[in-house]
Amino acid sequence: MKVRIGVGHVPVGAHDPAAGLAELADELEAHRVDSVWLSDLASAPHTVDPLIGLAYIAGRTRRLKLGTGVLILPGRDPAVVAMQLAGLAALAPGRVLPTFGIRPAQPADRPAYAVPPGRHAEVFEEALTVVRALLSRPNVTHHGEFFHLDEVSIAPLPAKPLDLWLSGRLPAALDRVGRLADGWLGSNITSGEAEACRVRIERAAADAGREIEPDHYGTYLTVVLDDADERAVGALLDGIRRRRPDGADPRTLVCRGWAAAREEMRRFVDAGLTKFVVRPAAPVTSRRDFLDQFVAELGPMET
Repeated sequence: MKVRIGVGHVPVGAHDPAAGLAELADELEAHRVDSVWLSDLASAPHTVDPLIGLAYIAGRTRRLKLGTGVLILPGRDPAVVAMQLAGLAALAPGRVLPTFGIRPAQPADRPAYAVPPGRHAEVFEEALTVVRALLSRPNVTHHGEFFHLDEVSIAPLPAKPLDLWLSGRLPAALDRVGRLADGWLGSNITSGEAEACRVRIERAAADAGREIEPDHYGTYLTVVLDDADERAVGALLDGIRRRRPDGADPRTLVCRGWAAAREEMRRFVDAGLTKFVVRPAAPVTSRRDFLDQFVAELGPMET
């Protein structure tokens, strides 16, 4: 199985303008990094919508793969999402890697994604069904509980159907991956937890008469660099703690230095994961220096 390592957003300094996407795209392409992943953070300062950002990056690159990590689907019109993904795939054939999430990680973002109270899972599953249908069929009629389409088409359809990945860690989310998705992207988990997630997804897929390709499992890796601002690292750990109310120690979910990142990646590979998105725990002083280190320290682990 191929191990591939991409990069998430790499902020520079305390106030990184969205225009930093140009430098990020150019540096990732120059360093021949596998992929870039943009998150859906509506209320975060100095960020852009991931699909807009990836379209911008697509125009500046020729080989870099383009991932959403993750795009919140409930609260968006799935027909519009499908049209946007089809357009992005036309601009960057074979390079689009959509991953969807069910709800924003930041509470402040939730009003931007209006969903009937308590119905996120149902809206998500129907929206995903609509997106997949529109991206794979020339004409779609759909009448569900939340969405209604009559003979809707999008063009151009991707030459090859896009693989649609999902995130999530709770049992219901993992079962959903097995039933509906083509892959899984984890976050803020240990290698042992990731292995248990993979096993549950495989079981759910088999129960649904499906199979997910064995190299379609991945996760984020967060690296604390030697010169990282400890206040920013502390804020990150606080955020992880809020997203892991089960009491998991957030310090075990980040890698202190590149050597720790290599060891953690090996453990994840042993657990059956082969796709990784690396991000710094705090703003860096130089994107070029960060990527120089990334390529030197983790590049040899790609296979």
